[in-house]
Amino acid sequence: MTSNSVLPITTRRATVADAAMLADLATRAFHDTYAAENTPGNMALYIAMSFGESLQRAELEDRRVVVLLAERGDDVVGYAMLRDGPAPEAVGAADGIEIARLYAVKPLIGAGIGATLMQRCLDEAEARGKSIIWLGVWEHNARALAFYHRWEFADVGTLEFTLGRDRQTDRLMMRRVDREK
Repeated sequence: MTSNSVLPITTRRATVADAAMLADLATRAFHDTYAAENTPGNMALYIAMSFGESLQRAELEDRRVVVLLAERGDDVVGYAMLRDGPAPEAVGAADGIEIARLYAVKPLIGAGIGATLMQRCLDEAEARGKSIIWLGVWEHNARALAFYHRWEFADVGTLEFTLGRDRQTDRLMMRRVDREK
């Protein structure tokens, strides 16, 4: 990574041409976030099933998916994935959209990348006419839980998440897209 930390964070929609880069970024971000608290075997299984280049290409080609890249200069420093589709019953809204992933590269966590991506996710949800945005976050990821609470997400239940062969619990969180509505 170049020393461009004084440059502003910009965002753009990922394209199919970004599939290989996204596969690498997603793998690194997921590994950096969860490897210390999970077994290597479960991490390897989950990463192999979730972040390969062909998998990223398929997600980028899916009309229900929007991937937003955060960049600083020439470096991609984070990403978010929105996925349109049915929400869990606890969300209670048919017109919601999911934040399926939101990550900043480890050295830059706390540098505003998450906030930039979150605002862009909210803007995208509003542009799509969604009233609710929701997500699942691992119950042991205190940093992410605090981040989502700062963004006024409310805890509305739990979701099962399988990491490799390990069943885990995610907190189900949601908020209104436009709090004025």
